Amino acid sequence: MNTPVISLTAARALHLAAQGLLTPIKRKAKPDDVVAAIQRMGLLQIDTISVVARSPYLVLFSRLGDYQPEWLEQALAGRQLFEYWAHEACFLPIEDFGLLRHRMLQPQEMGWKYSEEWVQEHRTAIDALLQHIEACGPVRSADFSAEKKGNSGWWDWKPEKRHLEILFTAGKLMVAERRNFHRVYDLTERLMPHWDDDRHVLAADHARHEMLKRTCRFLGIFKAEWLADYYRLKRVAPKALLAGLQQQGEVLPVLIDGLDGEFYVHHSLAEELHLAEQGKLKSSVTTLLSPFDPVVWDRRRALELFDFDYRLECYTPKEKRQYGYFTLPVLQRGELIGRIDAKMHRRQGIFEIISFHPQTKVRFGKQRMQDIRQAITRSAKWHGANQVILGDIPAPLATEWREGWEVE
Repeated sequence: MNTPVISLTAARALHLAAQGLLTPIKRKAKPDDVVAAIQRMGLLQIDTISVVARSPYLVLFSRLGDYQPEWLEQALAGRQLFEYWAHEACFLPIEDFGLLRHRMLQPQEMGWKYSEEWVQEHRTAIDALLQHIEACGPVRSADFSAEKKGNSGWWDWKPEKRHLEILFTAGKLMVAERRNFHRVYDLTERLMPHWDDDRHVLAADHARHEMLKRTCRFLGIFKAEWLADYYRLKRVAPKALLAGLQQQGEVLPVLIDGLDGEFYVHHSLAEELHLAEQGKLKSSVTTLLSPFDPVVWDRRRALELFDFDYRLECYTPKEKRQYGYFTLPVLQRGELIGRIDAKMHRRQGIFEIISFHPQTKVRFGKQRMQDIRQAITRSAKWHGANQVILGDIPAPLATEWREGWEVE
């Protein structure tokens, strides 16, 4: 059987199809779509930066369009989702609890997220905190007062906050809900009453194998070197796994015109692969992506597949930033064509485009300008803005758009 040969454009479209970004949703979103989107991606990374909508909300908006952000919290409180360390801190489908449980039971392997030394030093206080939650119910970090404030992150957390985080990493506590995006912790045994580690937990090797296998589906098209990053796996051998999956027909080898390396497509995209071979698979989505979107969070993968070298600069000193504090990659019909540094001024109802940096050689024809303007308008409207104002943008856009527009 001949190995399919597809174009780079088609390869990008296959990845976007797997991620739910091939075509815009054609109906009004509903609450169940939030969980379905997370199941399709496998996980939804959490970040608290709020210069625009917080990242998990923005990732969902890119796929669902106009939806209600509170649906995410409702799904968490309704036990359709849970939180844990996956790629980083993530929302995950509740049916995947067993996939991550081995990490909770071996927290000493979780690096900075867990400290056995801290546990031993504060054993009495930690036990008392667990007893308090058992007797009195869920707690927030905010329920405890801080004796002092610092500015160096983890090490300046009040002790109770660190106790809660360590108990969360060790799987003794779970996030029962979020209030104003703040975690509310409760006992895992209370939130998962039917779970039994002795009967249900997956061995670590089995779980890692399953994570790699699932990542093949989440990426859609991939090479072996891209798999481990999705769940931040170490000590894995994806090539051996792929040999077995290929033999079983779960992944199909493909060649990408213009890219070197051994690529595979997940069997769930067999129909899309057939269209890709014929040059008929194209993405029609234009949207602003979160910096923590799975499409761009792996810098090497985004560079190889989209020729897009993306790095989040919010942790870079202002004077050393090249593009801006929290730039949003611009996805336009299968290409990453640039990045927008945006800010939502909530009190004034203004969505500000501070700057727009297009990729080299990007040209602004009528269709592209229309696509980008519509994507900005949709995002601004969803953010609750009634006006878009423009800062440092490319000359063709400034000529066409002037200083901005009203959001209808």
